[in-house]
Amino acid sequence: MNSLVNRNKPGKLYRLIKNIRKDKYLLLLMLPTVVFFIIFHYYPMYGVVIAFKNFSISRGIIGSPWAGFKWFEQFFKSIFFFRLLTNTFLLSFYSLIAGFSIPIIFALLVNEVRGRIIRRVVQSISYFPYFISVVVVVGIIINFVSIRNGIINNVLRDLGKEPINFLSDPKWFRPLYIISGIWQTFGFSSIIYLGAVSSIDPQLYEAATVDGAGRLKQIWHITFPGIIPIAVTMLILALGGLLNVGFEKIILLYNPSTYITADVISTYVYRRGIVNAEFSFGAAVGLFNSVIGFILIFSVNAISKKFIGVRLW
Repeated sequence: MNSLVNRNKPGKLYRLIKNIRKDKYLLLLMLPTVVFFIIFHYYPMYGVVIAFKNFSISRGIIGSPWAGFKWFEQFFKSIFFFRLLTNTFLLSFYSLIAGFSIPIIFALLVNEVRGRIIRRVVQSISYFPYFISVVVVVGIIINFVSIRNGIINNVLRDLGKEPINFLSDPKWFRPLYIISGIWQTFGFSSIIYLGAVSSIDPQLYEAATVDGAGRLKQIWHITFPGIIPIAVTMLILALGGLLNVGFEKIILLYNPSTYITADVISTYVYRRGIVNAEFSFGAAVGLFNSVIGFILIFSVNAISKKFIGVRLW
């Protein structure tokens, strides 16, 4: 009897085909994204093997001789290792602290604006910098801080003070990088928090008003707890990329005089791996960077799951 029942039950293959037919249009919609990731993200991962080889373009990946952990040891023993690690961590950490908190604060403030037109204007203005290219952003920075005709130095001269060489002084590189990054991204980053705020049940605010709670108490006890899950999720993702500092703006801004505070892992990989054609060394350093990010995102996810109850998976 049991065997007859099991025979009549639809198999897994049947259910799979049925689900594919049912959701065929959604699957077709998702297909370009899947193909994109396979071609440009998963297939190139095969090239990571050159980090363990003495790669030669003429011999190719398969024909190049194995080198083991030679390139990793060379990087770890390099005199630049701790400087690169420190610069990468500090730039990422400072950007994370400011870039994570400011969009939340901005979203909370925008949510308190009652005029719909004013609210939309403020949001639109805050989004604009995100769509400006990195090259243009760096051009704006240079126009502001250039020692010759920069706006800030012209004001300092008018006040009778000495101009500051922002672009050649190592101590000014991090503030320039972090402040410009916040200006460019805080408005766009606040969108997800504004969405989280709008999903909070309005009856909670009405009940709080009846109980005599002011706007600050409502923000602290209703709005803020309502966006904590999405904020923790964004924090986990950001910490996973803690060592992945975008090198485009750094390359456009830095120069040899600011290497001591500006040179990071990605720019070092670019100079040695691409400019000097040391592909195996560049791949080894890039793989090290990715492994650290992988460990970080899993660790932060586990900690968040244990202490807060919010996790990515």
